[in-house]
Order: sequence, then C-alpha cells, then structure tokens
Amino acid sequence: MTAPFGQARPAPWITTAVGPRLLRGALDVERTAHGVLPHRLPARAREQFTDASLATVEAQPSGVRLAFRSGATAVELDALPTKLVYQGAPARPDGVYELLVDGRPAGRGSVAGGNVRVVDMATGSEVLRPGPPGTVRFTGLPAGMKDIEIWLPHTEVTELIALRTDAPVEDLPDRGRRVWLHHGSSISQGSFAAAPTGTWPALAAVLGGVELVNLGFGGNALLDPFTARAVRDTPADLISLKIGINLVNHDVMRLRAFVPAVHGFLDTIREGHPTTPLLVVSPVLCPIHEDTPGPTAAELAGGELRFRALGDPAERAAGRLTLGLVRDALARVTAQRAADDPNLHHLDGRALYGAADFAELPLPDRLHPDPAGHRRIGERFAELAFGRGGPFAAVTGG
Repeated sequence: MTAPFGQARPAPWITTAVGPRLLRGALDVERTAHGVLPHRLPARAREQFTDASLATVEAQPSGVRLAFRSGATAVELDALPTKLVYQGAPARPDGVYELLVDGRPAGRGSVAGGNVRVVDMATGSEVLRPGPPGTVRFTGLPAGMKDIEIWLPHTEVTELIALRTDAPVEDLPDRGRRVWLHHGSSISQGSFAAAPTGTWPALAAVLGGVELVNLGFGGNALLDPFTARAVRDTPADLISLKIGINLVNHDVMRLRAFVPAVHGFLDTIREGHPTTPLLVVSPVLCPIHEDTPGPTAAELAGGELRFRALGDPAERAAGRLTLGLVRDALARVTAQRAADDPNLHHLDGRALYGAADFAELPLPDRLHPDPAGHRRIGERFAELAFGRGGPFAAVTGG
C-alpha cells in the first residue's frame, strides 16, 4: 500500500534512523542528501571502476532488506527510487517492496514517482529525469513482538529516507543461520523475477534456511579482481560463484585469459575463506550462446527487448568463448583445484535449467528466465546444494 510523500499520518509514529544495523545483504551504506543508499560493493571497489552500468546494478539492492523486531502493527518507509527505462520500450512496472513477518509474506507495495534513468540502446546515451520520493505503507500487522523484514526492490536503485513504526524498533537478534554469499550475473540479480523474494537466490535461501548476501550484478559478473576482494573480505559460511555468461555476452576475453582469470579469482577468495565451502556454478542453458560466441546485441522487437548472438561459431577453435567452452574449462579448473581443496565444488548450470526446462519454460528475451524459471532454478539449487549430500548441507551432530 502506498501513500503520498509527506501526507499527514495518525500519531504516534516513531522514526528510526536507517543505517547499517537495520540493513542486511548490503556491503556498504552511503550517506546521501536524502538519506542512505545501500551498496552491494564496497566503496574501494566502486572507486576502481566508475562505469555507469556497474554503478547502477550494484546499487540496485537485490537481496537487501531492512530487518528488525517490533510490536508495530503499521510500518512506513520513505524512499527515493531511481527507475530504469529503455528508450522505445514499454515502462517497467514499479519495483516491489515485500514485507515479511516472522519469515512469512505479509504485504507488498511500491513507491510511485522517483528518478527515471532513460537509456537509448542504439547509442548508449543516458538521461536522468529527477523525480520526488514516495512512501510505501504496510498496515494490519499482527499484534505482539515479531521479526519484520522489508525486502527492497531488486530492480531499482533505492535511497532510504525514513522508517516509521507505531511501536519501538529493536535490533533483530542473530538466529544462528549460516550466511550464504552468492555472486553471479543478471539472472542471479533477478532479471524478470516478479519480486525481490522471487529471485532464484532468495528462493533457494529460504529453502536452505540461510541468510543471503546476493552479489549478482546484471552484466557485470566479469571476474573483476575488486569483486573477488569483496567476496574475500565479506564474512560468509557458504560461497557460490556463477561464472561465464557475461564473459560471453561482452566478448571480453579468450580461453587463454579465462582459465588463469578463474584461478586468480578463486585464489583471492581463498585468501579470506581458506576452508569455506565454495561452489563454482557454470552457466544455465542459453541456446543463443551455447555454440555461438558473443558479443550479445540487444534489440527492440514489437516493443519488447530481445537478445541475439553476434559471434562466429568458427572462432571457437581460436578460443573465442561460448557457454560450451566455459563449462568445460570450469569443470577442468575445479577438478584440478579440488585435489588440494576438498571444500571446492562444481555444479553444471544445466542441472538447474537445461534443455527440457527451456522447452517448458523458454527464456522470454532469449537470455533471462521468467518468474517460473527463477522458481525452478531456486528449487533445484536448494536441492543440489543444500540438500542431503550437497556441498552446503548442514552438518548435524551425532
């Protein structure tokens, strides 16, 4: 439920400062002119590469949520979203804020207005149209103390201005759940998921009973050293890395560079997490790039965005990357390293979404799964990673 920003509200309201102690899933919190902006990369990483695409996706708070305990029956959050629009394409729906009470869905809302970032796909140019902040409001919460989470939109940069409740807020205690840190591309961030708890990592986290830190960056899972250092320096009990599709999309390296880059990425992570269970996941099925190299081109067809591969399959012999080559290389690298690293594991992404899944749940834009596809991937990951015998299975005493 939404309310106009600044509208008079019934008293008494208690305003609680939004900051790191209330935020989960963010690696950094920036103070802004309006309030605070959660980031999924630390400031040092952001300073090393100031590309607009990376700046946008890392500030889109996929997996980031406000978490606290309260006896509140009504909650309001003022926020300033920045929404992304592609020139010539229909406007996307407003981002979704999801309320969870004691881990169960209890409401959804959106913030109208906000800034709009218009991108011209043909020229790459961008225009930012400033807009006003707004308020998302949740009412009718059950009485009594409870755990409350507000999951932020996974597709909108979100500056948080004020949190109001009709009862005091307390810090959410540590429930003893393991922390799972996942890094991947736009599918991991949640492209085409209907809501922030509908991304496949969020779904898998619920099924696995873990706390999620989602470092899925649309178009930016490129084996960047600053990302490896961010993973290295972030406390986590479990780590997974979904590697490959963006390297093909951008056509940024050949097989000769890819294999050492994977080794280097893993070496850096192991500096901070020498024995943490670490799962390397190869790409899910994507027919346009199974045997055809990148780059990937975006085009508008009937008002909808579609993707196609521009590379020449004949160049595979020269080491130009396809998903097939990436999967083979990742399997070899992880097998080689696992001889000395028993906590390193490998998962072929086609076990999460393969040919039979594509026939049933095709990729709407040829690159990303729909909400049903996210659910399938999340359920499969939970079964294969968190299930009995999986690399992330909980160890129980006996």
